[in-house]
Amino acid sequence: MTRRGTARRYARALLDVAIAEADPVAVETQLADATDVFTGHAGLWKVMTNPAVGAPKKRAVVDGLLPQLDVSPVLQKTLQMLASRDRLALLPDLLEAYRSRLLDHQKVVRADVTSAVPLPADRVQKLQQELAALTGRTVVMRAATDPSIIGGVVAQIGSTVYDGSIRRQLEKIREKLTEGRQ
Repeated sequence: MTRRGTARRYARALLDVAIAEADPVAVETQLADATDVFTGHAGLWKVMTNPAVGAPKKRAVVDGLLPQLDVSPVLQKTLQMLASRDRLALLPDLLEAYRSRLLDHQKVVRADVTSAVPLPADRVQKLQQELAALTGRTVVMRAATDPSIIGGVVAQIGSTVYDGSIRRQLEKIREKLTEGRQ
């Protein structure tokens, strides 16, 4: 199984336990903080991801850090388990997968919206409402600009792209015109 696949399995289990025994949003914050502690210190991260360092030593380091991390018992057990299984290298992928599962649990989707020019606040709000109606979920939008789309909007939610750009409309017209010539 790939690293991301393994991280997704751990994230699913962590979210299930966090829902039952803790606040899943607080666990996400604590997991992000713990990941920052491990990845933010190059020496620590190098030791914790080095296969030559045994799992018992990694577990001892995690046990020593836990009082300073101030994490819930659910996350403590997860970090200890990852250390015991020599899987601490999964922390960044685990955090990403946990965030994704948490958003799904909260019925929230992320939308990346690109326009040719910055959108006014009222247009952003209207677009957010339209995407929410389309998906049936709350939408968290990230806006970006790309003058090459000429006008209109391109919205991406997950792997689905809604392309209402003028550039795409011109491409469609060109395709139809070239089909007519053949």
